[in-house]
Amino acid sequence: QVQLVESGGGLVQPGGSLRLSCAASGSIFIIYDMGWYRQAPGKQRELVAMSTNGGTTKYADSVKGRFSISRDNTKKTVYLQMNSLQAEDTAVYYCNAGVRATILRPQNDYWGQGTQVTVSS
Repeated sequence: QVQLVESGGGLVQPGGSLRLSCAASGSIFIIYDMGWYRQAPGKQRELVAMSTNGGTTKYADSVKGRFSISRDNTKKTVYLQMNSLQAEDTAVYYCNAGVRATILRPQNDYWGQGTQVTVSS
């Protein structure tokens, strides 16, 4: 079994910064893509940022230039540095990873439990 545990959410004022972390643990042979999604009340879950194990990154247009994704493969951890936060960034942020548990198993998709980010004065 694979677990993803997020941390770093909270309440921040507009223009502020937060850093989210997501650590993977359990039976892991290889981690492919790691990324962050978010879901605001009444809206669908959307991709925020994604990092492949080859180093390629992808961002939603709404966060380009403000958010930065990085990963430490030795720690099996992905980070999301969020700067210049706006009220529209308020959402539950979910970590996602494509993981192959063993060499004999196919890749599966895993999700964290979510961490609340609230941007408000």
